Amino acid sequence: MHIFDELKERGLVFQTTDEEALRKALEEGQVSYYTGYDPTADSLHLGHLVAILTSRRLQLAGHKPYALVGGATGLIGDPSFRDAERSLQTKETVNGWVKSIQGQLARFLDFEKGANKAEMVNNYDWFSSISFIDFLRDVGKYFTVNYMMSKDSVKSRIETGISYTEFAYQIMQGYDFFVLNQEHGVTLQIGGSDQWGNMTAGTELLRRKADKIGHVMTVPLITDATGKKFGKSEGNAVWLNADKTSPYEMYQFWMNVMDADAVRFLKIFTFLSLEEIEDIRQQFEAAPHERLAQKILAREVVTLVHGEKAYQEALNISEQLFAGNIKNLSVTELRQGLSGVPSYQVQAEDSLLLVELLVTAGVVSSKRQAREDIQNGAIYLNGERIQDLNYSLTEADKLENELTVIRRGKKKYFALTY
Repeated sequence: MHIFDELKERGLVFQTTDEEALRKALEEGQVSYYTGYDPTADSLHLGHLVAILTSRRLQLAGHKPYALVGGATGLIGDPSFRDAERSLQTKETVNGWVKSIQGQLARFLDFEKGANKAEMVNNYDWFSSISFIDFLRDVGKYFTVNYMMSKDSVKSRIETGISYTEFAYQIMQGYDFFVLNQEHGVTLQIGGSDQWGNMTAGTELLRRKADKIGHVMTVPLITDATGKKFGKSEGNAVWLNADKTSPYEMYQFWMNVMDADAVRFLKIFTFLSLEEIEDIRQQFEAAPHERLAQKILAREVVTLVHGEKAYQEALNISEQLFAGNIKNLSVTELRQGLSGVPSYQVQAEDSLLLVELLVTAGVVSSKRQAREDIQNGAIYLNGERIQDLNYSLTEADKLENELTVIRRGKKKYFALTY
């Protein structure tokens, strides 16, 4: 299948400036293309992964990727789909984020070998040496205020206000495309659909300033079946940095996607062939309760992002917690598995009598409820059922002297820390 047709079949083509011209360019030879990533945090997240994996698919098809990290534009702030100005960061902070993001991108694209090996670029390299006067004369004159005002990212902010700093962002992104075209022959830009206005500013500058044609292709902003978007602005970011989102948390994220999304996400986020995914779809729809699509999705994405070992560890944590085998896990593994569950730091003055500690730690609301739960066999310490109303915690209940895991019923976990 032609790479463009495959991208469409996978649901990865949202908009193009000229679909037939882009298809022809991809058929006729190697296309140099770029995707930009502004360092607005020290890690990329799943929202970025769509464009990253689309870039990888094109590289596997023989085309040449340029990964642009916005050391300059990250200092300015993109107004797209934001109702307020970003908080400006220091150069030192942004530079640190740039290095972190560059390291993450190197995990997905091949920067080492081949005629189409990926190249890393930073737009601070060309913006830091251009004067304000030169930029206005050589770039700004090609953009009318009417053209800039027509962009959705600007129109949505007119009433609430937009600074000149963010107003000018689209020109900066347009200039990125121009520089990469002049220095590296880049003719295609890929990005999220919220970037359409900024991206077409680049094709406009290429046309006006160099009399050249550039292509733009946007990938969709991924939402679940309820319309909820992936991304840190939504407060539900799943980060690609294991220190911010552990492999186990990422594994659980994919295991918990809705049935209506699972097969669609297999097409977008994995490199399984469309034929393999169709086979999975048929098995999944025949027995959705077995969650085959979610299991394969979790395996493929966690392995892709964090590696086979991290996936196996996440799978083991999940299986052991499900079985209640707490003592089969290390405290490090338990901290991953119990991230986000209620916890309580035990104080020196706290009673260690289980009935009282359950109330103090917020596991139950009253001593009466604590006694009932214990007598009914609903309370477990480190996987072992406790039914003694006079039970007091001892040093033996502290796993590695750091943690005690309480389970109430089948699924409600609580962590005591020391």
